[in-house]
Order: sequence, then structure tokens, then C-alpha cells
Amino acid sequence: MHVSAAGDDEPNPLRDQFRQLLRYRWLIGGGVGIGLVGGAWLGVTSAESYAASSDVRLRAPSTDPFNSAVSVDKSVDMGSERQTAISGSVLDLAASRLGVAGGAGALRSGIQVTNPPQTMVLHFTYTAASPTEAARRANALTKAYLDLRKKQWTGIRDSMVKNYTDELNPLGKQQDELTKEINELPEDTAASDSAYTVRANLLNKINDLQSNISSLKSLNMTPGDVIAVATAPASSQGLGLPLSVGLGGAVGVALGLLGAWVRLVFDPSPRSSSDIVRAVRAPVLGTLPRAGSGPLLADQADSRIAEEYRSVAFRLAYDQRFADRRRLLVVAPRGSSDAAAAVAANLAASFAETGKDVLLIEADLRTPSLAGRLRVNAAARPSWSLPADPDEAGWPGSRQLSVDAGESGSFDLVPGERVRNVARALTSTRMTRLIDEADSPNATVVVLAPPVLAYADALALADRVDGVLVVCDPTSVHRADLARIRELITGAGGTVLGAVVHTKPHRRPGKGGSSAHRGARGAGNGPPPPAGPAQEPEQPPMGDGSDTVGLRTVRAGDLR
Repeated sequence: MHVSAAGDDEPNPLRDQFRQLLRYRWLIGGGVGIGLVGGAWLGVTSAESYAASSDVRLRAPSTDPFNSAVSVDKSVDMGSERQTAISGSVLDLAASRLGVAGGAGALRSGIQVTNPPQTMVLHFTYTAASPTEAARRANALTKAYLDLRKKQWTGIRDSMVKNYTDELNPLGKQQDELTKEINELPEDTAASDSAYTVRANLLNKINDLQSNISSLKSLNMTPGDVIAVATAPASSQGLGLPLSVGLGGAVGVALGLLGAWVRLVFDPSPRSSSDIVRAVRAPVLGTLPRAGSGPLLADQADSRIAEEYRSVAFRLAYDQRFADRRRLLVVAPRGSSDAAAAVAANLAASFAETGKDVLLIEADLRTPSLAGRLRVNAAARPSWSLPADPDEAGWPGSRQLSVDAGESGSFDLVPGERVRNVARALTSTRMTRLIDEADSPNATVVVLAPPVLAYADALALADRVDGVLVVCDPTSVHRADLARIRELITGAGGTVLGAVVHTKPHRRPGKGGSSAHRGARGAGNGPPPPAGPAQEPEQPPMGDGSDTVGLRTVRAGDLR
């Protein structure tokens, strides 16, 4: 039974790859768009073109075309004949007969000549805007080719006959002179016998030349026969607009998927949660819904966000490495730390909901913002004490705030402040004392640090807050960055407990939303804290008008 469950948990590589390809929808959509446009263009342009065809069977000159023994058809090179058929000589001759201005250039774009395999047939195809014109030009080109080939063969034959005749004429004169000489010589002498022998040899040469001339003059000089005359086509050669668009769409899908696959292969960002696990060598503890990756949870309508934070908190609580020391350092790889701040604050609220005494330390001393983004109350007495400040680092000071998390309870906050020497403040005795408060029974300390790859602040805390939680957006971080973070943290004496994955939201949540994750100021979360002289003035929200980070327990009545 256990084996079966494990088998069910095995990832489906094909499904995972398809999901990863869908990350590049713009590439797939672009390929489909290009295919549809190309198919539509092909359907429109081919609908206005007509193709007419004619066939010619070639033959070489022979004395007896019905006797294969004397036929020299095997001497015809079909590749050369095809090139001759589309040569400028044939096109010029056809253009002059058709009366087409521009000569060969006007006919070259529409002509196509092919040779079916294992045949001595040339297939002429001409494409034109008119079916009648296409047939007329195809036939004209066929006739021009045959006329040119006949002219070439006839020229070769006439040239050979002339050469033989020029060689024969001197031999005839020599024969006449030799005959006169023999008539003057006495019979039965050595001189007369020699003269007869010379004349016999001369007669043999004359007979051979005359035989060659007779053979050449008897050759059939027909270059070929037209076996199919071009006729006007009844329809255009195109596939039709619907079929062309459908074919273009199919090609576009294939092109888009190919582009997405190539982009996926060379994409340095994590392609799946498995890539993140391999890079940080720790599990992915949670994946925030898209709406949960904003700055701080306020006015959110989706209860999945709160449950995801509770799930991450419970998984950390059952991790022995965290449960033994209850110290958690929350960091982002690079860029903005808004998502890391949201995770740190909401995890603090989740721990407070389980009855823990939680202290949230904002160790981001370069861009501190939590005090202005949470609903804080300075009138409450913090449960944490600080020693004197002999180093005079300036932070952490005596300013400690209580954060109202609605029905989840409350937790304490040590807000960050801008200081002159950040490294000295982070390594001060007072900072060490605050972190050591986690050793108290039922206490938990959550520390928010700047991005690891932007500043070394997190590394200065890693040896004391040895449990590190990496908050990352897979679309904006590289696998090499995550591996580098793990190396830096482990090298500084810390341990990566896991990662929380988030994605950038389509839009920032607005005001006036549901009370599923609203703090004390939201509807249904109880009255606001009482005002008094000692109350900290409420600071204006930053950027998106967030009021509080409080998590609220979802009751059955809220789901109706």
C-alpha cells in the first residue's frame, strides 16, 4: 500500500514538460499568429493563380526510331535538358512568339520544369493570373524548347556533313589523278600494281566518308513528341482559404511549441519546484497563490493565502532543526524584499495564532518599511527586554511595537531603522540578545534581512539565526543564484530550511476587499485598538494602501 502511494506521487515528466512549455504562452501565441497570417496570405494569393501543364517525351536523333538497337536515346542527359528548357534562349524565343515585353525575365517567374523519375519526359508547368494565359504560355514554351532543340541537332548534323564533305572532295580529285596515271602505265608491272593498291585504299576511304554522309542525312531530327498539350485549368491551384488557414495554424502551433522548447532549454530560471529543491537542497515548503505575492496581506479575498501560510508554519514547526532553536531568518535572493517581508510578517502571525510568543525583527536597515505597513500599537508593553547599548550602534533601540494580527492574536516587532554602520548594528550585543530570546520557553524569533545577493547582511546573521527560509519568484531568479545562496549560507554557518515560492500578481489588491485576511481595522475582525495618549500614531501605508498583516481564522459562517 505504501509502495502504491509512493508511485502515485511520482511526477509525470510529460505533463511537467507541457506545463513548463505553457510558461511561454507568448511564444506559442506568436507562432500560431504567424502561421495563421501565413496561411491566410497563401490562401488569398494562391486563389488568384492558375497552373497549366504540358508533357514532352524526348528522343535523340536516330536512323530507325522503331529499332531500339540503333536508338541513341540513352545519350540524352535529362538534367541538362531540364536546364535547357528553362534557359534564356527558350524563354526569349517563347516571349517573342507570344509578344510579351520583357523577354525571358517576363516568363521566368511562372515557369517550372520537372522530370518524373525513371522517365524521359519533361513536365512543363506555367502559373499565371489567367487560366487561358497559363495554357497559352505553357504551350508556347514547349514548342520553343522543341524548336530550339531541333535547330541545335540540325546544326550539329550539318556541321558534321560539311566536315565529311570537305574531307571527301580532295580524295575525289586524288582518285581522278590516280586513275589517269594508271591508264598511262604498262600492265603487269610493279608500278601499275602499286598504283592499283593505292587506288583501292583511296576508294575505301571515299566509300566510308560517303557512307557517313548518307547516315547523317538519313537521321530523324525530331527532338521529341508532345504527349500532353496544356489546357486552361478549371480552378485555381491554391488549397482554398479555409484549408490554408487551418494548415497555417497547425504549422504555427508546431513553430510556437518549438520556439517555447528552445526557450525552455536555454532558460536559466527554475523550470519547476524540483529545480528549486536541487538548487537549495531543501524542500519547497509552500507555493503562494498569485494574489498572495503582493507586499503584505491586507484586504485579500482568497482564504487559500492564509492556509498556505499556516501550512508553511506547521511544516517549519515539525522540522526538528527549527523546533530545537525556533529562530528563522527570512531572505529573498535579490531585488525587492516585499515578498520576503510579507512572508516574515504572516509567518509571525501564524506562529502567534498557535500560542507562541513571537518577536519579528526587521533587520533590513537600508530600506525599513514594516512599521509603516503594519497596524502597530506602541501602547502595548513588549515582552522583550534589551540590555544597555555600550557599542552605541544606534539599533536596535528601545522602540518596540506590538502588531495587532486580528483574530490571530498579536506579536511584537522591532522595526528597522537607518543607521550609519549596518554591519556593526547587526553584530552588536543587543542584536545577539534579541535573537537569543528564542531560547525562552514558548518563544519564536523571526528575522527579516535584505536580499542575500544584494547585501551581506543576511550572512552576518546566518551563524546566529541558523535556520534560513528563502523566498523567491521562479520567473525572476536563476538556478545558479539559488545554488549560490545555499553556498553562501552554509559557508556562513547557517542551514537552508526550505523555500517559499511566489509569483508576481497581475495587479495589486485594492482597498475595500473581503475580510478573509483583514486585520483589526477590517470588517468582522473586532473593534480597533483604543486610542490614547501613549498610542503610536498610525503611519500612512506604503504603495498599495495596506493596513495590516493579520491572519484571521476562517469560520464556517464566513464561507456561506
